[in-house]
Amino acid sequence: MAQKGTTVIVVEDETLVRMDIAMSLQDEGFIVLEASNADEAIGLLDAHPEIRLMFTDIDMPGSMDGLKLAEAVRDRWPPVKIIIASGHCRLTDELLPIEGKFFSKPYDHARIISAMREMLVAS
Repeated sequence: MAQKGTTVIVVEDETLVRMDIAMSLQDEGFIVLEASNADEAIGLLDAHPEIRLMFTDIDMPGSMDGLKLAEAVRDRWPPVKIIIASGHCRLTDELLPIEGKFFSKPYDHARIISAMREMLVAS
């Protein structure tokens, strides 16, 4: 499958939520890097040019939230596909400030993995 070995970064400040989605992605053959905030994510993106997908929560502590992180990634790493999630706000894909997908929490891992596969195939 196209996604086997694809590197994904998961940006989520809630450790258990981050570990849960990271394990699901690893089980599907993705290589997963984890960050608890935008600053860590940018450090990983700088160090790992092989990252092709980012899954980020909107609500995070630190210098920027997930939407601002998504905008920064779009500008600095245009090939990276972006999925944004939130348990607090409801958005549609069309309302995102970047091209990407939005999922509400709690989310269905199978739907997220399916969306990732579609985004990778389309690129």
